[in-house]
Amino acid sequence: MNTLVIALLLAIAGIVLVFLRRSTATGGDIHIAQRNGRVMRLAGVVAFALALVVLAGGSFVTIEPGEIGVKVFFGRVESDVLESGFHLVNPLTDIVRMDGRTQAYTMSGRANEGAVVGDDAIEVLSRDGLALKLEVTVQYHLTPSTAPKVYKTLANDYVERVVRPETRSALRDAAVGFQSTDLYAARRADFVNTVRSKLTASFNTRGIALENVLLRDVQLPPKVREAIDVKISAEQEAQKMQYVLQRERQEAERKRVEAAGISDAQRIIASSLTAQYLQYNYISTLKELVNSKNATFVITPFDQKLTPMLNMNPAN
Repeated sequence: MNTLVIALLLAIAGIVLVFLRRSTATGGDIHIAQRNGRVMRLAGVVAFALALVVLAGGSFVTIEPGEIGVKVFFGRVESDVLESGFHLVNPLTDIVRMDGRTQAYTMSGRANEGAVVGDDAIEVLSRDGLALKLEVTVQYHLTPSTAPKVYKTLANDYVERVVRPETRSALRDAAVGFQSTDLYAARRADFVNTVRSKLTASFNTRGIALENVLLRDVQLPPKVREAIDVKISAEQEAQKMQYVLQRERQEAERKRVEAAGISDAQRIIASSLTAQYLQYNYISTLKELVNSKNATFVITPFDQKLTPMLNMNPAN
């Protein structure tokens, strides 16, 4: 619209210069009048040319990647938008650029870390009545289909009018359904999912797409936090002992199985030790001793007598 105003002003200036040229041509010295007339005419032509250039320039718009161009025609927001690229538009239409990329809004208790300077953590009450402080980051974006609705109802002030208050409200509403210990450890993911569900519904009604909710920190009263730490440590120690007991039970079972196997093997071997087998094994052992390079003679019992057997191996 500003481009159109500039073009109109230049066109009006050109018309005024043309009329001034005619008025100067009718009076005074004819040579001076002609010279002034030529100057006026040239100035008028230049003004008209500039008006055309400005008007033509206002008809072309470039939307950068990640931007959404919302068209406003004499105060009326149009439903169709301009996405990234080069576009030819009505010069009478204003193009409002809105950010369609992922945006993050952080509420933190640490100075200069969040959107608000100073302590901006959200104070909530848990189901057991404890006051907790939460630090949260909300990620969201605008979509081309809903950008006109957002601009029409919220303009560019959707962060302060929707994102911040709706997030704080969802956190407080969700916290009353959880114990303080749940938020600190056990059911932290369940709490985040509850908040995400509430925010998704409220954001969608306002034309904003929620991407994620990040629970950065949960600040408990010091005594409560110390008690929770002790409880968690005790639970971990109990789990460790359960593991040790289970391992010992498995080791004892392994030894019982091993002992049973040895007993079965001994029973099988004992049942197979016949006199003939023992005699055969005895003779085989003697044969190995006789043929051994380290033996000079061998004494064998036979009929309660010791009978020496000389080693006749030439190698010895």
